[in-house]
Amino acid sequence: MEKNRDVIAIYSRKSRFTGKGESIGNQVELCRAYLRATYGEDYAETAIIFEDEGFSGGNLNRPDFQRMMKAARKHQFRAVVVYRLDRISRNIGDFSALIQELGQLGIDFISIRESFDTSSPMGRAMMYIASVFSQLERETIAERIRDNMRELAKTGRWLGGNPPTGYTSEAVKTIQVDGKSKRSCTLKLIPEEAEVVRKIYKLFCETCSLTATEAELLRQRYKTKTGCNFTRFSIKAILQNPVYLIADREAQKYFEDRQADFFAEPDDFDGIRGILAYNRTAQEKGRATTYLPVAEWIVSVGRHPGIISSGTWIRVQEILEGNKSGAYRQPRKNEALLTGLLWCSCGSRMYPKLSGRRKESSPSHFHYVCKMKERSRRSRCMGENINGVDLDHAILSELDALEGDRLYFLHLLEQKQKLYIKEQQHSEDRMMVLKREKAEKEKKMESLVDSLLDTNEDLTKELITKRIGKLHEECREIEHSLQELKRLRSQEGLGEAELQKLSEQLSVFPGGFSHMSLEQRRVAIHAVVRKITWNGEEVHLFFSGSEDDESLGEGSK
Repeated sequence: MEKNRDVIAIYSRKSRFTGKGESIGNQVELCRAYLRATYGEDYAETAIIFEDEGFSGGNLNRPDFQRMMKAARKHQFRAVVVYRLDRISRNIGDFSALIQELGQLGIDFISIRESFDTSSPMGRAMMYIASVFSQLERETIAERIRDNMRELAKTGRWLGGNPPTGYTSEAVKTIQVDGKSKRSCTLKLIPEEAEVVRKIYKLFCETCSLTATEAELLRQRYKTKTGCNFTRFSIKAILQNPVYLIADREAQKYFEDRQADFFAEPDDFDGIRGILAYNRTAQEKGRATTYLPVAEWIVSVGRHPGIISSGTWIRVQEILEGNKSGAYRQPRKNEALLTGLLWCSCGSRMYPKLSGRRKESSPSHFHYVCKMKERSRRSRCMGENINGVDLDHAILSELDALEGDRLYFLHLLEQKQKLYIKEQQHSEDRMMVLKREKAEKEKKMESLVDSLLDTNEDLTKELITKRIGKLHEECREIEHSLQELKRLRSQEGLGEAELQKLSEQLSVFPGGFSHMSLEQRRVAIHAVVRKITWNGEEVHLFFSGSEDDESLGEGSK
């Protein structure tokens, strides 16, 4: 977009979908009404709209806000209008930096609810004052929640959610001094699962490798609590969890040295019970869960028995920390054409793996490798790798040679594109439903947090806390579903113009693939090939619409 100083931007934000009140749509219409009354109809109708729904005002990591700032730096509008100040940010530092940058760009900032306008000195001063109170409100709420977590930590209770491997959640009834009874939850040991946890710690201490630990667990066919194969990620989650740590003097010193927030007496570290740590992770909209430093944890001694000695657990943390510098990094660019189509005869997918180093000017040399073979270190699959460059070339040559099937290929391509568009629409609808479900659950959680802060009854607190934990787990599951849908939506499809161009290139079989880009080749292959299998000697192609016993053999390797 070219520079346009006669355009005004409207920004709207809401942390969750409700469809009423100060919704995204209502905010935009109120801002349009303000522009109509202040600047005229033309400004209201030509305003550029930026909107972020489902994002907190705690920071500026929002897609449309970032898009708006890129447009601002290109001077594509003269002012930013918001319905209310906290729609931009509740953080005074972020807000101050924003106003300063907009000022340097010569762009005014207007909040219609508070009647603030940075085109005047008084407007700028009043806006800073209001943002200070907005941040104060946010920090006060956060501190109240943390205070409540401290009170709960003193009890050493399990607050709900999915119990970790090795334990199950058990309700316990206790009698108070006044004769009243209350129920709380604690973790109960599951001996057979506890042995798996000990096995994982032992293997990791021996190998100092998540990959090697995963391979041995696969070889011995160990399963997770839910009956799945262990992965590096599930193993790491177990190794990082302090719930398994036996609370003794060494464990106490570990947390003291790292300045954790303590809610346990020295006598509680009896060498028997395990640790409970609250506030271990930070979960931010649109970002993966991150682990907070130990200094931010709220630590107490639980009522459950520990499984792993302090010496072993602390050594594991040191190894994990030391391994960070050598963490696996994926290649910057995937030039493989058959990713997602190629399967090993053992039933696992095959993925591309770069072979050695290469110069930027030279083509990648890679092999397709069985995922199960790699993960289990040959204990569950002994299939041979296959040269990726040669296989991609062979598949393209085979498709180019099918001169008589041009029209059929074009038909498959069009059908594939229609299916892609249909799946995109379905996933978009599904995402809207999931976002609404998550917003409703988050709203319930906010109400429950308010209720928790207002009650003094232990039984009521316990019930509310369990409900919050359950809702939190449900929100996490919904977020995982949303991320998976986003991943599926990002799979390559073609626009109408690209589809037309690709159809023209396909219509000139043989040799049509040689004129295509890497992305076009990948889309074309995925359009006409349903599956490819490799048994160590032969490759078999299964075309779209064919059954598994209808394939075109590619001959030996």
